[in-house]
Amino acid sequence: MRVAFVSLFAPGHGETPARTRTLRTARRLADRGHEVVWLCARWWGGDHDAFDEDGIEYRSVTAEPAPGAFSARLPGALRRAAPDVVHAVNTPPTPALAATVGGTLSRTPVVVDWWRDHPADARRWYRPLARRADAVTTPSRTTKTRVREYGADGDDVRVVPESIDFGAVEDASVDDRFDAVYSRRLDRHANVETFLLGLAELRGRDWTAAVIGDGPERGRIEATARDLRIEDRVTFLGDLPTAERIPIFKGTHVAVATATWETFATDLLWAVACGCVALVEYQADSSAHELVEGRERGRLVTSPAELADEFVAVGDLERRSVDRDFAGYDHDAVIDRYVALYEALAADD
Repeated sequence: MRVAFVSLFAPGHGETPARTRTLRTARRLADRGHEVVWLCARWWGGDHDAFDEDGIEYRSVTAEPAPGAFSARLPGALRRAAPDVVHAVNTPPTPALAATVGGTLSRTPVVVDWWRDHPADARRWYRPLARRADAVTTPSRTTKTRVREYGADGDDVRVVPESIDFGAVEDASVDDRFDAVYSRRLDRHANVETFLLGLAELRGRDWTAAVIGDGPERGRIEATARDLRIEDRVTFLGDLPTAERIPIFKGTHVAVATATWETFATDLLWAVACGCVALVEYQADSSAHELVEGRERGRLVTSPAELADEFVAVGDLERRSVDRDFAGYDHDAVIDRYVALYEALAADD
């Protein structure tokens, strides 16, 4: 199958979670033998309009990342690429809308992968984009609900979650230094205070905890631990690569997610796949709760006091270092979902 990715920005313009998701999808399709072309604004040097890397052919539609010019030239670029299916991203929305126009002209189905609403976007374009796409994929049910609010037919919106290397989970060693772990970028949405306040409620018990991640709020969060007089029991490990996080997750009994905003709680996914019991503070703008709803080894809380109570309550659950219930989030399994969708749309065209 020949797949054309439409994204004004590529990872060469700077990495973001959405671009990482798109690049991972494109590379894994190429690894399976699919033909992959990425239509984008140029981010490489020189005067050549295209080049190949890791099985992906990058083609510049415009020299600069200007949405208007890109949108105007995209239908012609899609016609020359002649794909079987188009995989576009939702932001900025005008290039994705141009992809649906090009798809209509060439009778090629268009899938829009909707990571999140970007604050810089003109949201008036989201409604026609949600309606015009042949299918929309979202990383969570939370995002799916938002796309449906823009007018997309619920049957046309599929949840395709973030993915992990489950084989790496199975093969990794175990680091059992900690009883509880929080893992995420420490930005203004991190809300690590709930985690620390819950732990502070349990000063009389024997526990150790780790905070994995770095960011602009780290200093303030460390000060909170000192103010709560638990700094000697909470280790701030900084930003660790995934290969170093996995052993910690495998040896830790409880993983806590309290962030106020989370498109997809990828670190929590790694943790629960590594056998952690998950304690999640429900937040309206976070999808983290979707990984624990209905699971014995997961609890939803609404306050530090509830977090402390549940931390004690789950103490009797067995410790695990792998949870095969999450094997369906492996990279290959998630790529299977994309391929099945592409094939179904191509067959219906």
